[in-house]
Amino acid sequence: MARGRPREFDTDQALDAAMELFWRHGYEGTSLSALAQAMNINMPSLYAAFGNKESLFKLAVDRYLQKPANYLRRALEQPTAREVVEQALSGAIEMIQHPRSADGCLLVHGALATGPSSDSVRQDLSRRRAGAENAVRQRFQHAIDAGDLPATVDPVKLARYLMTIIWGLSVQAAGGATRDQLEEVAEIVLQRWPV
Repeated sequence: MARGRPREFDTDQALDAAMELFWRHGYEGTSLSALAQAMNINMPSLYAAFGNKESLFKLAVDRYLQKPANYLRRALEQPTAREVVEQALSGAIEMIQHPRSADGCLLVHGALATGPSSDSVRQDLSRRRAGAENAVRQRFQHAIDAGDLPATVDPVKLARYLMTIIWGLSVQAAGGATRDQLEEVAEIVLQRWPV
């Protein structure tokens, strides 16, 4: 069986470049030609390695969740619910304020300006945001079961509240909010923590 030519580009570097471009410009704001240029590959190689734009976007989002946005996964491992919230907020702020990162969250900004032709992308990002919220809800339910949170706390509402704050921080950062301003919001959240 004949083998194809070996790839002449680093797949990890190419995915990182695609992730950064989608993160900065969203799904519809990123053209295939801009992706090929940023990834330093030609269009046939892009299609051969990553499929169409939508499949490349999904791979870029996977990479985003494994790398810059893995702060949430790490936060969920903290021993108390309050520490989960503290680390989730500080991790979100650190990610969106990092000098090499695009302002905001790819799960939010990637679909803000999508039209009807990108409905499957919007649905995928919505599903991923719901998955993150569900993981937080499960962690808060565990905290209730362990006596770390009062039994009167609704883990669904508390998870929705935290994720709304985190995604709101992302939108505020994209609008120019400073680290100090974002940290003020985090302080208010912690001052109103249920325990």
